[in-house]
Amino acid sequence: MTARITPAYAPASERYDTMQYRRVGTSGLRLPAVSLGMWHNFGDDVPINNQRAIMQRAFDLGITHFDLANGYGPPMGASERNVGRLLEEDFSGLRNELIISTKAGYPFYPGPYGSGGSRKYLLGSLETSLTSLGLDYVDIFYSHRFDPETPIEETAGALDSAVREGKARYVGISSYSAARSLEMITALRSLGTPLVIHQPSYSLLNRWVEVGEPSLLQVLGDEGVGCIAFSALAQGLLTDKYLNGIPADSRATQGKTMKDGMLSTTNLDHVRELNVIAAERGQTLAQMAVAWLLKDQRVSSVLVGASRPSQLEDSVRGVENTTFTADELARINVSAQDGGLNIWAASSNA
Repeated sequence: MTARITPAYAPASERYDTMQYRRVGTSGLRLPAVSLGMWHNFGDDVPINNQRAIMQRAFDLGITHFDLANGYGPPMGASERNVGRLLEEDFSGLRNELIISTKAGYPFYPGPYGSGGSRKYLLGSLETSLTSLGLDYVDIFYSHRFDPETPIEETAGALDSAVREGKARYVGISSYSAARSLEMITALRSLGTPLVIHQPSYSLLNRWVEVGEPSLLQVLGDEGVGCIAFSALAQGLLTDKYLNGIPADSRATQGKTMKDGMLSTTNLDHVRELNVIAAERGQTLAQMAVAWLLKDQRVSSVLVGASRPSQLEDSVRGVENTTFTADELARINVSAQDGGLNIWAASSNA
């Protein structure tokens, strides 16, 4: 008789005791108030055991949602391969307790079929993602950006096919404008596969989703679509990392996604002012940034990244107090000004 091999990782028994789980729009899906994004820190430039520690700690904290995209790395695709390895080694008996999401839209393959919103690209990329992750299906499959060269009906049809073929449980979009979101909602509804979730960039320093009539948040609320905010900590700007200068090991020095101007004097002054308000609330800046987003019930979850488990622990504590006084909100609004952080504006404004 072959002895049964048990995984080395045993999840914390109390993992569901303190995390909040929010309904995604009007769907039956619930997400943890804080989700783990794999945009950074899960490529081949980070030791696999560091990645393992982050994923295990996330799950122990009640974070059941791991968010990916086809091109996350470096190199492109590495994050899905590394997460696939960890899912097999550490989470093999826990698939039904996890929400795994991925996306396609930005350049991934070379040649004319490697980006956009075409049926060929989206479904081909999904197959690649499933192979890398070692999964039969993902829970959420996103169109990562609006493609002006592909009819929305074609992109919607590809998302619908992913669900009907059993390769995705739900579908979403990311960085679509309010108008384009409404078009996709209508197109998917006509196919019988509802749009469940939208993933926009949204933070104290990037509030484009609140602008316009109707705003993106208004459209999502009116149509029963959930919102999950990414870059919620403004790529580390809304943490204590830059309060006293630019650390040598920060993302700003690594040539990744911190663009010129993000660490402007104005932005850093606003961050320091927000940090004062957070301290008065008994929160770190990261905790207040998370709490401020979650004060709006249209926000189903907040995506955060982490380079070590302690950063996750800090962010998750933001769930403990999402109530703000009118005076606090007024003071926050003085400093919660657009900081030129929406590097996805080309899609957001399409």
